[in-house]
Amino acid sequence: MSALPPSFRAPVRALAAFALLTVLTACGLLGGGKRDRITIYSPDPRVQADPSWPTVDWQLSLTSPEAARMIDSLRIAVRPSPAELQVYKGANWAKRPTDMLQDTLLRALEDSGKIPAVARQGSGISADYKLVLDLRRFEADYPQPGGLPAATIEVNAKLLHAQDQKVVAARTFLEAEPASSTAIPDVVAAFDRGLSTLGGDMAGWILTTGQQHEAGAH
Repeated sequence: MSALPPSFRAPVRALAAFALLTVLTACGLLGGGKRDRITIYSPDPRVQADPSWPTVDWQLSLTSPEAARMIDSLRIAVRPSPAELQVYKGANWAKRPTDMLQDTLLRALEDSGKIPAVARQGSGISADYKLVLDLRRFEADYPQPGGLPAATIEVNAKLLHAQDQKVVAARTFLEAEPASSTAIPDVVAAFDRGLSTLGGDMAGWILTTGQQHEAGAH
C-alpha cells in the first residue's frame, strides 16, 4: 500500500495522539488513584403525633417541593457567614433535601392516623386538598462567628382546595436546630431533629387548617 500523502500525515498523527491520551485518561480514572473518601448521611426523622390534632375525613396530595439547585443538592451546605455558602468536604446526603422534606411530612401524616389518605401527587388518589411546598433554606448556619452551627430549614407551604385550586392558607416555617458540636455527624443529627420538629409543626397546621376550611365550607 502506498504511503500517505504529506497533507494527511499531520491529521493522522494528531488523531493517534488523541486516542492515546483518551486511553491513558481512562486508565487513570479506573485505576487505583487516590480519591477522597465520602460519607453518605441519611437522617431518619420520626414525628410523634399530637393528640390535639383533629381527625379529618378528607384526603391530601403532596406535590414535589420546589427549591433552588444549590439548596436541593446532595452536598451538605454550610453558611459560615451571612454572605458565604460552602459545602462540607467528604460528606453527602443520601437523598436530596426536597425528598427528605416530603418523606418526613408524608410519614408524619400517615403514621398519625388522623387522615384517611395522603399520598404524593400522581399516585392516583382523589385528593380534596393539595399541598405546595417551596424549600428556601436547608443549610448549617453559623449565627455567631466561632460559635456552633444550627441546622436551618425554611419552607413556605400553601394548602390548596383541589376543586377550585384556591389557596386555603399559607405559612412559612423556619426551624433552626443547634448542633452539639461542629463535627459533621453532630450537624447531621441536628438536621434529623430539625426535620422531625418541622414535620410535626407542618402536619398539625395542615390538619387544623384544612379542617377549619371544611367546617366553613359546609
